[in-house]
Amino acid sequence: MMSKEQELPEPVVDDQKELISEETAQAQTESKEEKAQKEPAAASDVSVEELAKKLEQAEQKANENWDKAVRMQAEMENLKKRTQKDLESAHKFALEGFVKELLPVIDSLELGLQAATGDSEEVQKFREGTELTLKQFEAAFSKFNIEVVNPLGQPFNPELHQAMAMQPSADAEPNSVMNVFQKGYVLNGRLLRPAMVVVAKAEDKPAEETPKIDEQA
Repeated sequence: MMSKEQELPEPVVDDQKELISEETAQAQTESKEEKAQKEPAAASDVSVEELAKKLEQAEQKANENWDKAVRMQAEMENLKKRTQKDLESAHKFALEGFVKELLPVIDSLELGLQAATGDSEEVQKFREGTELTLKQFEAAFSKFNIEVVNPLGQPFNPELHQAMAMQPSADAEPNSVMNVFQKGYVLNGRLLRPAMVVVAKAEDKPAEETPKIDEQA
């Protein structure tokens, strides 16, 4: 009895092998396609929920990052404004300590000028030299926006004046400055030293005499 390979010619056997291989490959392909068609359906159901959850988390994270960015920008703007303000203040008031050291010198010159009385030539020369020095100080102060507070005859201002005493006066208005002991100074709107003044007050009126009653009436 002949075997199958002996019964069939070799070309036929090869054709059968190729046919079997093609059928097997096709079957495997169809199985993969069916499996792929089934799996996406299940996978898609799971991925939608996961994607929705991830999307919500991403939106929350984005909002948090946006809030952080906005706060950081606001802080940077505030820091920039503070730095600019500090720089402007430093430029404006850089001379504050130096000017305060000069004020006693000016006070001494003014006191010396007030004490220099007499008509002698030496006194006149001293007065002229002192007045010239004071004018130079005034010119330098004006250049650097330093103002003198000399409120003689002006209403008393507690923000710029320091009342040393109050005196009744018939000539000065009540609550006005009738005498200046020491001038004040202001640098770029900031008070360096208040003016020391005497403030006028109304004269005390004498008490009215009580009319006498005639006991015999």
